[in-house]
Order: sequence, then structure tokens, then C-alpha cells
Amino acid sequence: MNRQPTPDRAPDHAPDRAAVRVLLADDEQMIRAGVRMILRHAGGIEVVAEAADGAAAVELAALHRPDVVLIDIRMPVLDGLAAIAPLTALEPRPQVVMLTTFGDDDNVLRALAAGATGFLLKDEGPDELISAVRSAAAGDAVLSPGVTGTVIRRMLEGGGAAQPVRGPAPGAPDARIAALTEREREVLGLLGAGLANAAVAGRLGIGIGTVKTHVGSILEKTGCASRVQAALLAHQVGLGGPADPAPGA
Repeated sequence: MNRQPTPDRAPDHAPDRAAVRVLLADDEQMIRAGVRMILRHAGGIEVVAEAADGAAAVELAALHRPDVVLIDIRMPVLDGLAAIAPLTALEPRPQVVMLTTFGDDDNVLRALAAGATGFLLKDEGPDELISAVRSAAAGDAVLSPGVTGTVIRRMLEGGGAAQPVRGPAPGAPDARIAALTEREREVLGLLGAGLANAAVAGRLGIGIGTVKTHVGSILEKTGCASRVQAALLAHQVGLGGPADPAPGA
């Protein structure tokens, strides 16, 4: 694109680098206004830019470097699903959470397959929205309870979004974890049991930053596009416990 991307609405105040930086992408201005109002009053969260289509969201994410991108699925120019790949290719990589009214299984599977961190329905309450943003920023998976059970079951039974979309070519599950260290296998198993980063850190007696480093290494070595895919891989190789109804929540 030749145009210089600009936010549909400028931030309300000077940036606070300690806050979780969020980019909102939705073609409905009223939806953006409502989400912005909720996040503004949450504390520790800053909306740095807004976009009305997926293409603008990618440009603005490259410009503002948000920690989290909340993006709708159905938008003009470039839909939210198509925007996931270019968003997750950015450095530093933002966490992409789909915020939508369309909670059918196929959309969720496609979003997770493309590398989205999570999937949140618009009918969730303000507390759930705020919690989702903070969880995503911490590197944890975010899935609305209303869709999680069916999605996890389908992915475990039929593969679906468990296949990676970046990194090494897909292979047998055991082969994909062959390069993991013993500690990384422990972390992968806890991801498969549905533990968030803080819980993994507490279980293993290590820092959260160290957990994030291990998770990043696991994703790179296995070719998984998200920790949700990594959790499913853990089940495939017998490292995870019973499928948690809300991994990372």
C-alpha cells in the first residue's frame, strides 16, 4: 500500500511502555468504542491504535508494535483470518486474539491453525475481555469457554489446527519433539495439561520469563504456531494430561 497508515482514533494519552499495548481491529466503530472504553478503565492496558480492516491492522501493528491485537474475523479489504499470518510474522510478534460474534468450530480451527493466540466471543463480559488481553500479553492461550470443549475434541480426534503453518514441515508427533530438551518436554507436558505460564513456573520452580523462553523454543523446534497447537501436540505424544476445557485460562 502507498498510503501511510494512521489510526482511526489516536490514543487518549502519551504512551505508557509499562502498559499492555493493544491494537483494535473491527469494521464497526461502535464495537471499537465499546471495547476501547472497557480497556481504558481496566488499568495497565493502553489502546495504541484502531483499524477498520485487516490490511490497516497489519500496517498499524508494524508501526505501533502492540503486545496484543484484538481483531474481528469478517472485515473488508483483508479479513481477520487472512491477517493472522502477516501479523504473527512481525517482530516483535504480537499476540493475536480473534474477537468475534462468529464462534463456529471451523472459524476457531482456522484461526488457531493460522497461529492465533486465542478466540474470544463478543458476548463475553468486560471482565473476561480484560482477562483475555492480560492473559494473551503474558503468552497464555485464550479460548472462550463456549467453544473450547468442542474445538479441543475435534482437534485431538481429527488433527485440524494441530498442524503447524510455519517452521519445519509437519512430521510424526514423536519426531517433532525429538529436539526438545528434558526441561522443554516438562514444559510441553504442562502446556498439554492446560497450565498457564505462571502455573508452569510455580510447578517447576522457575521464573515466568524462563517459562516464556522455553515456550518460544518449543514452538520453534516443533513448528507449532501457538501454545494451543503445542498443547495439542503434547496430547498426541502422551505428555499432556486429560484435555483441559480451557487451556491457559
